[in-house]
Amino acid sequence: MLRTLDAAAARRWADLALAALVAERAAIDRINVYPVADGDTGTNLLQTMRAAVAELDATAPDTLGGVLGALAKGALGGACGNSGVLFSQALRGVAEQLRDVTAADGRDLRAALARADELAREALADPVEGTVLSVLRAAARGAAGADRLDAVVHGATRAAVDALAATPAQLAALSDAGVVDAGGRGFVVVLDALHAVVRDGERLAPEVPLPGDSGALEHESQYEYEVMYLLGDTDQERAAALRAALCGLGDCVSVVGDGAGAWAVHVHCDDIGAAIESGIDSGRVRNIKVTRFADQRAAFARDAAVLACVPSAELGELFAAEGADVLVVGPEQVAERFAEAVGATGAAHVVVLPNDPETAALVERAAAEVIDGGPDVVVVPTASPVQGLAALAVHDATRRRADDQVAMAEAAAATRRGELRIADAEALTWVGRCRPGDVLGLIDGEVVLIGDDVPTAAQDLAARMLSTGGELVTALIHAEAPAGLAEGLADHLRRSHPEVEFAEYPAGELGALLLLGVE
Repeated sequence: MLRTLDAAAARRWADLALAALVAERAAIDRINVYPVADGDTGTNLLQTMRAAVAELDATAPDTLGGVLGALAKGALGGACGNSGVLFSQALRGVAEQLRDVTAADGRDLRAALARADELAREALADPVEGTVLSVLRAAARGAAGADRLDAVVHGATRAAVDALAATPAQLAALSDAGVVDAGGRGFVVVLDALHAVVRDGERLAPEVPLPGDSGALEHESQYEYEVMYLLGDTDQERAAALRAALCGLGDCVSVVGDGAGAWAVHVHCDDIGAAIESGIDSGRVRNIKVTRFADQRAAFARDAAVLACVPSAELGELFAAEGADVLVVGPEQVAERFAEAVGATGAAHVVVLPNDPETAALVERAAAEVIDGGPDVVVVPTASPVQGLAALAVHDATRRRADDQVAMAEAAAATRRGELRIADAEALTWVGRCRPGDVLGLIDGEVVLIGDDVPTAAQDLAARMLSTGGELVTALIHAEAPAGLAEGLADHLRRSHPEVEFAEYPAGELGALLLLGVE
């Protein structure tokens, strides 16, 4: 348990909150009913949090106030949607209250949550209960009555979870759809990340039921567009006048500042020009963003996909038969083709199986460059196609996104990978010197045997891999492997390990004569 929240802990909170929003984005989008059922609240919160963390990365402050201030500044500058604006104000409240605190204790955090509640409510021209505002107020009140940091965080998070569950009783739109408030769910996810940091990984946020019929959440706004921009060179009086003008044009109006002269403006309206001109009359307008609500749901054809990177068409067919989208490419082309392949899935959330150590490093870098507004990309570390197949075997699209990714990663990590290669040069290995033409057996990337006969080496390699246990052996066979290799290995396993299940597949052009996986 943490007794105080310092700069390092706040940084961990930011990273964990971002990861949690990545995992929850699609689910939050699906329950987005109020104020407009446009399916983007999870996306907006994620993009806002990404902007906050990007500012933190760019400035790298080393104090608690600096970390929180950077997060608040980045969130305001990158706020997306009504939910993003409210989130930026909550962060601003926390940052303002803890600006001069070196390490926050329970009393400090209590005051910070109260200030976050205050600023979030001030952000909206017409606050509505049953939304994130109710959840945030409950968190601030739930923090009362305790002094220790862990108790304050636990009380706040528990109260927020309970308040979220109560939102359908406060808003008819939520009750009719059978969902909780999407913005409130996003705030609970972020607060639960803080709970995990302070209380040694403990989580409180439950899985939220999704609507059975996603088509039931239709666009119902009386306005056609969402208009957002940043405003500078203005003051409190002109900001108040701008808010009044925008209230005459539409709804969901917010004009909020960072306390240092920058303002974020948000409105749902039909007259885009009038909304922007009102800002120009009040100060310097920049970063204009206009979204047509009717276009939002057409952004992605499906919720999620698994993309497998493989070196051959034969392996591609094998992964495709198991339900994955496939990118047939070697490491040398993966960077240039990755973004196109992710987009071609048509999914809002893409889990990538790189299936090769070199490809994994390239994919991680390419995933970080996916443009804003694009799909979320999560890379499950698979160093071989046999690990990728193991991960794909446990994939369950109906499971909570974060839980599914953990299950896939655990299945890959639990699969030992072996391979047979032909040495092309003389070298010194862990088991002696090899010469060109020798058969090399590797387990998890390390040479464990040197032989002169491929079938014998294959059997020896399988025996070594099974020495620590295993129930299933998967063999991927190179197109130019010696005839009868798979049959000989199967016969050997039937005699030496009759309890083991054996599966073999032709794999086309591989980087090895044989790939083995043991689960």
